Amino acid sequence: MVRLFVFLAAVQLVLLVLALISVLSADRVRTMPRVLWVLVILLIPLIGPLAYFLWGRPVSPPREGGPIRRGNPRPTSPDDDPDFLRSMDSEQSRRDRELLAQWERELEKNDE
Repeated sequence: MVRLFVFLAAVQLVLLVLALISVLSADRVRTMPRVLWVLVILLIPLIGPLAYFLWGRPVSPPREGGPIRRGNPRPTSPDDDPDFLRSMDSEQSRRDRELLAQWERELEKNDE
């Protein structure tokens, strides 16, 4: 029985410390003013910190990125995009043809 009381006292102490840190470091709190939350946490053991965590903590801001989409995902990098790869292939072919034509002109010029 003593172990149970020691365990509950430790849980209460941890909740008290966490709730105080949270209420004092939060930019805003809900339901009641910050000073009143500190008094509730300190004066009402176990229930005060739990009440703060349930009703006093500010709502976390929505996460960026939006919902997860199911289905066909779009390519994430250029080398996964077939259109990009086609454009790179055609551009490389055009550069190769131009370079080959330039070399042929230089060879003809040197042969003369």
